[in-house]
Amino acid sequence: MVVPTITPAPSFNPKEDAEALRKALKGLGTDEKTIINILTNRTSSQRQAILKEYNEDRDLIKDLKKDLSGKFEDLVIALMTPTDRYLAAELHRAMEGAGTNEDVLIEILCTRDNTSLRDISKAYEAVYGKSLYLAVKKETSSDFEKLLLDLCRCDRAEGPADTNMAPTLAKKLYRAGEGRKGADEDEIRRILANSSFETLRLVFDLYRKETGNTFGEVIEQELEGDFKKGMLAVYESIRDTPSYFAQAIHKAISGTGTNDKTLIRLLVSRSEIDLHSIKKEYEVIYNKSLEKAIKGDTSGYYEKMLLALINE
Repeated sequence: MVVPTITPAPSFNPKEDAEALRKALKGLGTDEKTIINILTNRTSSQRQAILKEYNEDRDLIKDLKKDLSGKFEDLVIALMTPTDRYLAAELHRAMEGAGTNEDVLIEILCTRDNTSLRDISKAYEAVYGKSLYLAVKKETSSDFEKLLLDLCRCDRAEGPADTNMAPTLAKKLYRAGEGRKGADEDEIRRILANSSFETLRLVFDLYRKETGNTFGEVIEQELEGDFKKGMLAVYESIRDTPSYFAQAIHKAISGTGTNDKTLIRLLVSRSEIDLHSIKKEYEVIYNKSLEKAIKGDTSGYYEKMLLALINE
């Protein structure tokens, strides 16, 4: 069972929240604590209701941008953007201009279910006037392109594990990978991009039981480049979603400097899905609380709002 950190606020009153935000932004100085308290205790749909109410008289986004700055502003605006549009914008940013940020494409496209990917695709086309599928096709190539396009089609099977098919798929993965000289990339991609999450979890368990290896180890050994990174993301996020995102957060805040755009995207996009579960998994993997990790790499109201998002 996965647990979020943000759930719908009971007795929600968008008019009262809009008035409180107006008061927090009005006049000299800004009441950042009120902004943090309201926005991190409302779901995305509730924030949109607040936005609609506020915009009866003024423009909330304009007022926020006028009074806030830096990473704190970036986090607030991310929270005030509908999740599908926010992730569509992140994909667009990853593909616009010279070069492509493949890591962003992998993180978003390789880890989400059909419903989420359909919503993101619709938002992308509504905002940018072109299909996400064609944008991805233009910016990628080879087996990596095939993988992302498979996922963009949203044809993955859904529902409970197919216990009859799982042993067959495990054998097919063996024959396509370590059971031959040179991997059959197309077969591996077809299975991991189109089988249901529940079926694949059973397949991965059967594979390890039968061969003594995890299929993740096979991907590491048999595949290359961005295709390998994408397939690992598919495998790891299906096998253990909280663990995958805990490691992604750790990567964003470890080493020299913090990748704030990635940190914001991960916490905002997972807050209503499984961020509490991710937080618990982070502590298990790194023997350190996510709260402590964030405190070590951030500061000011930006830090306070991140901590509020993880419910600390």
